[in-house]
Amino acid sequence: MSNAEEVKKALVQAADAARFAPSIHNTQPWRWVVRDGRLELYGVAERQLTEQDPEGRMLLLSCGTALHHAQVALDAEGWRYEITRPESPENGPIAVIRPADRAAISPDATRHFQMLQVRRTDRRTVSDEAVPDDVVSSLVKAAEEAGARLHVLGRDQVLELAAAVDQAQKAQDTDDRLRAETAEWVGGDRPEGTGIPASALPEELPLTTVAERDFQVRGTLAAGDGHDRGATYAVLYGTGDDAVDWLRAGEALSRLWLAAAEQAVSLLPLSGPVEIPSTRVALRRMLGGTGHPFLALRLGSLDPTHSAPPHTPRLPAGQVIEIAD
Repeated sequence: MSNAEEVKKALVQAADAARFAPSIHNTQPWRWVVRDGRLELYGVAERQLTEQDPEGRMLLLSCGTALHHAQVALDAEGWRYEITRPESPENGPIAVIRPADRAAISPDATRHFQMLQVRRTDRRTVSDEAVPDDVVSSLVKAAEEAGARLHVLGRDQVLELAAAVDQAQKAQDTDDRLRAETAEWVGGDRPEGTGIPASALPEELPLTTVAERDFQVRGTLAAGDGHDRGATYAVLYGTGDDAVDWLRAGEALSRLWLAAAEQAVSLLPLSGPVEIPSTRVALRRMLGGTGHPFLALRLGSLDPTHSAPPHTPRLPAGQVIEIAD
């Protein structure tokens, strides 16, 4: 196999691994193009939540998780690479990966790749056993290594977060267009390969201090008997609020989520309070006005009585990967 063929194969495999990245409402709003020894990432407007995410922030964050997943796949094969993230992509790619040479494969890279299949979005209650402080510290470090920050909330700030989540939910519940858009992506069997199926949702909303998003859809998973007494809440944030910052936020989220999976920690993103301007301001106040919030997060020890929820569906490779060579 020639070097060009080897590179092409690696890029296709990386794009395929990226199909399993998390995204807002499992919209998978990305498209990959393998071209001239590089891998180009594009956002897909047709899978943007135009009512809920009119500025495309969550689209970019979702694309960032896919970008990091592709990096993990290349790392696991021992590839060195360069990434460019144009600040004003216009109609071009929002990121480009260019492989360089090969290196020895590290055990960490292999383990991170394994976590791509282990990671889940679990909306059920977590164990009452608190996440150990040293584990929380390691997750804070993982976010920092990926170029973001993780602010762990104290007790009073958790109550402030609960109020912000409740306010965001009420604002969304009174918006008919937003509710209709959500209904297009959530519930049922999702045979087209996108969205959140009923099999990934609890039968009823768990009784927690910080409420989970109410999709107005009944799921099939038992919510669990616990509360959120053992949960740790945090805000993922950064210093910038431009498009490239949201892309990098997605990369940091993916890095953090895989690190959490390695530590048997459940991570649940709470995007609702970021989507509403007034509640996003409330999150920024929790940061002392020093950063821009990307997501609120719930971290919790996995309940040993829960088996992993099923994977959400994925679009077939042919719909998200184009080979232009």
